[in-house]
Amino acid sequence: MSQARYAEQLKALSDRLVEIQRPILLLDAIKWPQAYETQFLASGGTRLPAADRAFYEAQPLRFDAGVKRAELRALRADIRRRLGPGDRLGRILSETAEQYERVVELLQQRGRAGFLTASRALYGSARDHLRGDRKTLIELGDRLCGIFSLPAAARLAHAYPKEIEASDAVAELQRRLGGYFGDWPVNVELSDGIVSDASAGGDRIKINSYARFSELDLRVLEVHEGWVHVGTTLNGRGQPWASWLSVGSPRITAIQEGLAVLIETLTFSSFPDRARRISDRVVAIDLAERGADFIEVYRFFLERGLSEQASYKVAQRVFRGGMVEGGACFTKDLSYVRGFVETVNFIKSAILAGVPEILPMLFVGKVTLDDLPVLYEYALEGLIVQPAYLPPMFRDLNGLYTWFGFSSGMSLVNLGRVQSHFERLFQQLPQFPSAEACEDNDSDQE
Repeated sequence: MSQARYAEQLKALSDRLVEIQRPILLLDAIKWPQAYETQFLASGGTRLPAADRAFYEAQPLRFDAGVKRAELRALRADIRRRLGPGDRLGRILSETAEQYERVVELLQQRGRAGFLTASRALYGSARDHLRGDRKTLIELGDRLCGIFSLPAAARLAHAYPKEIEASDAVAELQRRLGGYFGDWPVNVELSDGIVSDASAGGDRIKINSYARFSELDLRVLEVHEGWVHVGTTLNGRGQPWASWLSVGSPRITAIQEGLAVLIETLTFSSFPDRARRISDRVVAIDLAERGADFIEVYRFFLERGLSEQASYKVAQRVFRGGMVEGGACFTKDLSYVRGFVETVNFIKSAILAGVPEILPMLFVGKVTLDDLPVLYEYALEGLIVQPAYLPPMFRDLNGLYTWFGFSSGMSLVNLGRVQSHFERLFQQLPQFPSAEACEDNDSDQE
């Protein structure tokens, strides 16, 4: 068929997927009420939250599961018939539709053992190997937890207290993102129905009305939720024919979250406590996959020095949708560490292969790494539009090329030997005060 006819068919099928998936709100279907945290902590962490099978059955889905799966299967058949079985954009579109079928299956298993099986099919397991490497996610997660739990990390975080109210955070983020996105209105609003401190959906960012924020937290939210999650959504909406790039099925979660963590790092917005929280989630998922219940995961992190509230949040993220008594958990939060590692390796590989021009395509919409070569080729033909909203280091690739070029070259260095050399020098330094001592000194000054 002609390119014009092909573009029309692609748009019709893409728009159809966007409409079919609209009521499939995964996180909304597995969220817990805020009261569960209050009740759990009031019990001293001894009573399981009431998020059992009956709790989920009392919250019907916003769609008929059988009808929705039939719509998605029919769409996949039409993609194959209209675009051809070998069409590369059709394959991406079809895989995205298939992912939504699996999400429907996942939601049908809320509060049951089958929830874990469905979650692993979408997001993987903590025992999975990293792409192209022998290390597992839990091995990397354990290593990162150790690094970000060192005493120095606590000292660094102490200088940034959480003194910003949620309403003030909303106003400040609205101001910052207004400058980044220009004429496109991005809405930042308060919400009491989310697990995390903030979440992005479409052109909207929700801020947890119960949370308080530090200046570092706001920097993270600006680039993580704004530049990456909202930015890729808007770039996807700017596609004249491939409109499905504006919606995020689980197949793109790892790269979305990994890219967001990477941007936090490249803009020096992240901080050790934030990085530890991300690493802790891998450990928590591994515990739950091996049969631990909610209370056991909560106590594990409490014993590792997290506060009661932080320990509850880690466990809640892992058990939402699953079984608090053990046997099923939600493995989505593996995406942060997995996606970060895979995105970094992709960038290094693109630079070493001499094709850094492909890197801005990470922001073209909701994509996987395997999609990018295909999308880049179609972008050169004009069928895919280049991303309009790009962080500065992806708009001008000179600094990014240099940074990751040096990083790739330094992989030849034996870090263990270098560390042994410098540790002898560090042993001569005076003892630094602990974070607790810093807090005592501040109290005296007040």
